[in-house]
Amino acid sequence: MNEFRNEHPSTYVVQDRSNQDELARLRLQDQMTTSSMGGVLPEQPDPTLFRRVLDVGCGTGGWLIEAARTFPTMHLLVGVDVSRTFVEDARAQARAAQVSDRVEFQVMDALRMLEFPAGFFDLVNLRAGVSWLRTWDWRKLLQEVRRVTRVGGTVRVTEFEVVPQSNSAALTRLCDLFVQALYHAGHLFAPESSGITCQLAALLARHGFEQIQTRVFTPISRAGTPEGQGLMETIRLGGHTFAPFVGKWTRLPDNYEALCQQALIEMQQPAFVATGRLLTAWGSRSGAPEDDPQWRDR
Repeated sequence: MNEFRNEHPSTYVVQDRSNQDELARLRLQDQMTTSSMGGVLPEQPDPTLFRRVLDVGCGTGGWLIEAARTFPTMHLLVGVDVSRTFVEDARAQARAAQVSDRVEFQVMDALRMLEFPAGFFDLVNLRAGVSWLRTWDWRKLLQEVRRVTRVGGTVRVTEFEVVPQSNSAALTRLCDLFVQALYHAGHLFAPESSGITCQLAALLARHGFEQIQTRVFTPISRAGTPEGQGLMETIRLGGHTFAPFVGKWTRLPDNYEALCQQALIEMQQPAFVATGRLLTAWGSRSGAPEDDPQWRDR
């Protein structure tokens, strides 16, 4: 297909986007995040209002596919990602879930342009953008998001705090290394675990959204539970796929591989517990109805 001939360079933290471990990690992250939040849109009072939905940086498509399965009233759901590999995988997942009649995935560089009409979507979703957005990219992206969202439509952004609170010293050390790398690469506004979540509400307010609200989620993972197993597998896969990024932007310790193994050992101890923190910020696109090219059609 023509759209796959020249894949754009990426700011994503894993440069090898054909890496099968990263595909597996993304699928698992999607499942764990949605589960820990209690669904795809737990904070929205009436998701049936969202007829046209856009997921920016959709990865392997898990959030969008689950949204289609949960809400039959959504009649068009579009996911975009700069990675051909991710989009191909997402399309396969949509076919397997039998939602391809309403769900489509496109290769698109959101940092250049969202190739949709102005005011087209009722809801725009962005989750885990810290993995590819630098601090200076948010302005351009949110301007584009605002352009394709109808007046009164909703934009929601969900991000993780990078370091979970846990009783594993090795896990904390690994996550601290990732914080340093993300900050030095420009992905965090501050060199700390909350270096992105602390800015979400302000970013939305600054770039044309109003009625901003936030909700915090605190998933707990314990040894021997599905959540604990999922977190351990995420660390096992991420430890390898993130190593080149960490090594590029901060000093990779000589004992890095041993540190990864120690974290996995500590996470299997009966007393292991980790508490994560996610924050969703959402708001409405401001403006008068006549500012929206689509308003007469509604």
